[in-house]
Amino acid sequence: MDEQKQIEAFLDGAPHAVVGASQNRAKYGNKVLRAYLQAKRTVYPVNPNAAEVEGLKAYPTLHDLPERVHGISVITPPNVTESVVIQAAELGIQYVWLQPGAESNVAVGRAEQLGVNLIANGPCVLVALRYHE
Repeated sequence: MDEQKQIEAFLDGAPHAVVGASQNRAKYGNKVLRAYLQAKRTVYPVNPNAAEVEGLKAYPTLHDLPERVHGISVITPPNVTESVVIQAAELGIQYVWLQPGAESNVAVGRAEQLGVNLIANGPCVLVALRYHE
């Protein structure tokens, strides 16, 4: 599947989670979460060190989410991204979008092995959300 079709498939489903959601509004983990909210989408922040992000209950891991999500945006250090990809596959989450800086060769290889639809080394979800609606 080409990248544009992957982006459409990612954005056409719901809900989503932002893994690496941040309470700091200057960080991309917060900007991405707010972009989902501004697009009036259901989104869950995932951050093991926060109880709440942008007024939403935050969840420590993907396993703790109240429902299965269609896709996740990942804004974590590359070494954390690797375990996030594994968690997503375990939970049957088929769409994973690694935001710039979250990628690692190990995470990309693992996603391919696990059959996860992965967007990596591409555009930021902030741009795609803005033009998808």
